[in-house]
Amino acid sequence: MSSSEPPPYFNISPDEALRQLAPPTGTAGFAEIAQACTQGRNDLAGRGLDAKGSKSLRLFSTWEITKYLIPVAPAHFRRVLRQNESLPQGRSETAGGAKWFTLDEVLRLRAFFAAEGSKSKDYQPYRPKNAAAKIVAVANFKGGVGKTSTCAHLAMSAALDGYKVLMIDLDSQGSMTSIFGGKVEDEWQTVFPLLARHYAHTLQADNQRRLDRGEAPLPLDDTLTEALTVRTQDIIQKTHWPNIDLIGAQLNLYWSEFQIPVWRMQSRGWKLWDALTDVLQDDGVLQAYDLVFVDTPPALGYLTINGLSAAEILLVPLGASFLEFDSTGRFFDMLHSTFQSIEEGENTAARALGRPEMGFEWDAVRAVITRYDGGQQAEMAGLIQAYLGRTLSPYRQDFTALIGQAGESVNGIYEADYRDFNRETYTRGRATFDETYAAFKTLLLGIWRREELETLSEAG
Repeated sequence: MSSSEPPPYFNISPDEALRQLAPPTGTAGFAEIAQACTQGRNDLAGRGLDAKGSKSLRLFSTWEITKYLIPVAPAHFRRVLRQNESLPQGRSETAGGAKWFTLDEVLRLRAFFAAEGSKSKDYQPYRPKNAAAKIVAVANFKGGVGKTSTCAHLAMSAALDGYKVLMIDLDSQGSMTSIFGGKVEDEWQTVFPLLARHYAHTLQADNQRRLDRGEAPLPLDDTLTEALTVRTQDIIQKTHWPNIDLIGAQLNLYWSEFQIPVWRMQSRGWKLWDALTDVLQDDGVLQAYDLVFVDTPPALGYLTINGLSAAEILLVPLGASFLEFDSTGRFFDMLHSTFQSIEEGENTAARALGRPEMGFEWDAVRAVITRYDGGQQAEMAGLIQAYLGRTLSPYRQDFTALIGQAGESVNGIYEADYRDFNRETYTRGRATFDETYAAFKTLLLGIWRREELETLSEAG
């Protein structure tokens, strides 16, 4: 628009505006819009599917394996394969071309080098013996901060590093589920039956006390009766990653936000904040994985409270802007109010009964700057760092062309074939998530090491 032209909101004709106006929208119109979005979502998601309609993970080249996955020189890597024909040998797309391997083959090769290679190198990632999985929640009640993307890429980074990972999607929008190609028909394939089972056990205990007092028990409805038969393993799905499993989500999961308060009214003694933790422990899930990542809804509801209560590490993504910093501060304020209220309620009763008081505790809480533009946001990021101090992760996650292009094909950046990009673009785009993972892994290993030393001290 030239300087002589009026702004576009001048001289708008009411008659022309009426001509462009669509008819009013009724309730049925929402269904039509939702159907159009569903069709579009399925078409877009299909870009990441193979001929069978499933997601498949790409292959990894010798260059990638020796640069990013296994700390070994390329020449030595090839020599070891020649000397051990029982190991995966990879496949070439052309005669004499580069060798390519599945991630499952990479994991087998990693195990071989860990057993036979130099003891001075960390071929397998560190985890103390007999340690339970660490539960990591990624949360913020402001949307668009890169919460799901950060959670997914940390999980992929950990899987490439050799850890076995479980993803739990608590967001009824199901974005994490889509990233990992999950198929969820209804709420019975989400965490809902696990929470219902936990409540049903509480109601059964309440009913026993009622019977002991000569009172009539409250009936278990069909939902609770069915939930008593569901184990966590029943709803865990395999994904196209050999060492990432998934508990998915879909729209009906949001019903939990209405059902949980009804259960709380029926049984005031139900510790809903312990539900997810207790079920995962009771079903032996925490011994079957190294890491459990929980993607929470962008709201501080009952599902988020369950995810945050279960977590030992809390990551809070935010952009380097005033509004996101302000919103994140309010999020932490709400966390304080919510968990302090739970503690006060529980401890008032505990003191009256002479029982030990309870308190929530997280191994670490870190804010993570995402979608960072150093040219525009350096000053603001520095101010956020000054206010948050060690609570803010030391690495700022850049937004690069690779991230945007990978997102358009419904893939994580680690699922993108580097041959589809300029090598420099790929390396730079991958590096930002590698650095984010390095900061997280440093946090994780420090926590595990602290626990390991405490155990040794207690044993000695």
